[in-house]
Amino acid sequence: MARTRVRLGQATPDEVSNLQTEAEQTRAELPALRKQLQQTEHLLSVLAGRSPGAGGIPAFVLSDFTLPAELPLIVPSELVRRRPDIQAAEALLHAANADYGVAVANLYPQLNLSANIGSQALTTGALFGAGSAVWSLIGQLTQPLFNPGLPAEKRAALAAFDAAAANYQSVVLESLRDVADTLRAVENDAQTLKALATANVAAQASLNSAQRQYQLGATSYLALLIAQQQAQKVQISLAAAQAQRLADSVALYQALGGGTNEAADSMT
Repeated sequence: MARTRVRLGQATPDEVSNLQTEAEQTRAELPALRKQLQQTEHLLSVLAGRSPGAGGIPAFVLSDFTLPAELPLIVPSELVRRRPDIQAAEALLHAANADYGVAVANLYPQLNLSANIGSQALTTGALFGAGSAVWSLIGQLTQPLFNPGLPAEKRAALAAFDAAAANYQSVVLESLRDVADTLRAVENDAQTLKALATANVAAQASLNSAQRQYQLGATSYLALLIAQQQAQKVQISLAAAQAQRLADSVALYQALGGGTNEAADSMT
């Protein structure tokens, strides 16, 4: 149409060049969109337990999904504790603490007490001294009173406990950061979605106006096509914003750990 208008002297060659550039840019976006579509289909097949490309995925549209009516912008940190990574780090910390307790308990002398043991045998030097193994009471011991390896085991258990505590702190802080990021994303998604919904209403009104003007002969068919194109671009952006808010809503449930129903009930 632009070329025809140029031949008729109703437009300049620059108009053709601009439209051709825009058309080629739109055409260049198609391969990336096809790639994204194919990868999404493959992912859905895998999630459904099928091999990629096997098909059989039920058809659906974005409107089939319902966005949460309201998501919190503030959640208590206790909700984050259900995350599997925090639970695992907490279990490691408990295990390291138990191992340290065992190592300390093993430092206690293990012997059978009887009336034959004199009070001089129950001194610190006798129980833990270097010569404790050379005793006349050796036959009454269930194990040597001083095991040189036990202090080293205690230090190793303490080091393992410190490492588990540091790991637990790191996991908790990273989990809280994850939740903070998803909360911020949900908040920004809501603002973006609201703005695009308003823009979509305006674009549809502009398109309706262009259609009426074209029917009355007050505008060209090219202007009508441009109005349709702009309206479709806004709809694409709106659909992308809806999909992003759905994805970030799921990410928030995941960041809180546990099932979506439990997280939703807790947030409610």
